[in-house]
Amino acid sequence: MNIYVGNISFRTTEDDLMDLFGEFGDVSSAKVITDRESGRSRGFAFVDMANDEEGQAAIDALNGQEHQGRNLTVNEARPRQPRY
Repeated sequence: MNIYVGNISFRTTEDDLMDLFGEFGDVSSAKVITDRESGRSRGFAFVDMANDEEGQAAIDALNGQEHQGRNLTVNEARPRQPRY
């Protein structure tokens, strides 16, 4: 299950996300999205969990929860809309 994690702190690392989501199950990957120009975090990330039930448990538990001073937005990632 691919999970969108929004409103993360600009200092949150991929390892932080692996630890946070790892409490709910097996995390395949975590990717903090960065700006192409500056390399700084854009304030959101994607976490891939191997099991849908574990992914849903993480969404239910973490959506709206405070992490590093910010309230997270956590939901199932939707496919990216094509840009024209």
